[in-house]
Amino acid sequence: MRESHPGTCPACGGEIRIVHHRLDIPHFPDLLLVSIACEACGYRHTDTIILGEGDPVRWTVRVEEPGDLAIRVARSTTGKIEIPELGLAVEPGTACEGFVTNIEGVLYRFEQAVETILANPESEDERAAALRMMETIAAAREVAFPFTVVLEDPSGNSALASEKAEKMLLDQEEA
Repeated sequence: MRESHPGTCPACGGEIRIVHHRLDIPHFPDLLLVSIACEACGYRHTDTIILGEGDPVRWTVRVEEPGDLAIRVARSTTGKIEIPELGLAVEPGTACEGFVTNIEGVLYRFEQAVETILANPESEDERAAALRMMETIAAAREVAFPFTVVLEDPSGNSALASEKAEKMLLDQEEA
C-alpha cells in the first residue's frame, strides 16, 4: 500500500512529500520503500528499509556470463557488498541506505563512487588509479572476466536472488 504525507525539508525548511510503499518480494523480508522530495530546493532522499531481522548471513555468487548481471541484490543498511577481484567493497556506515538493484546496478554504484574521486583527485597517481578502476569496472559490466559478488549481513536482511547464489549462515563471531 502506497501512502503519502507532508513534512518539513531538512535542507530549506519548505514543505516536502514523504512517500512510502510496503513491498513484498519473494525470497526477501518485507521492504519499506521511502522517498522524500522537496520541490522548493530539489532535496531528494530515498531509502529501502528492511522490516524484521534474521540470522547473520553471507551470500556469494560467481558472475560468469552477461545474464548474471541481472541477479537481484537486496542490501539492507547493515549489509556489506564486496567484489574481491576488483578490490571493491561497500561497508555499512552512519549514512548507509538500503537498496534493491541488480549486479549491474551494484557495478554502476561503484562506478559513481570512482567518478567522485575523478572529479577532485588528490594526486596524479590517484587519478591514474581511478581511471584504471573505471576501465576495470567497465570490463566487469561486459563480463570480460568472471568475478565474485559477496554480500554479508549480520542482521540477515540482505540477499542475492538467484539459484546460482550460495547462502551461508554465519555464527555471531563471523558476523
